[in-house]
Amino acid sequence: MAVTVNIYYSGVNGNARKFAEEMVSSGIVDDIRAQNGNLKYEYFFPMDDTETVLLIDSWKDQQSIDIHHASPMMAKIIALREKYDLHMKVERYISDEAGIPEADKTFIKE
Repeated sequence: MAVTVNIYYSGVNGNARKFAEEMVSSGIVDDIRAQNGNLKYEYFFPMDDTETVLLIDSWKDQQSIDIHHASPMMAKIIALREKYDLHMKVERYISDEAGIPEADKTFIKE
């Protein structure tokens, strides 16, 4: 059962975006994406809030997240969050193994 975590990083003076840019430029994002069990690790920028960055972080299962949280790169992530003085709001979702209902598929253009 996949687990997806939406993390909203908020700061001031563009710090959330600077954080995301440094996560990418430092190679941390590539390292996370290479971890066993990582399904998605991508940043998005809300159109109506320039001081927030959304991270969509998806994992194969809880064990994969636990291994990620125990990895040395977590210290790097925490240090960058502190460097940019970011605050977080977190939403957690568990995948629906049944998938998208047929009735909903009529609204999806692939």
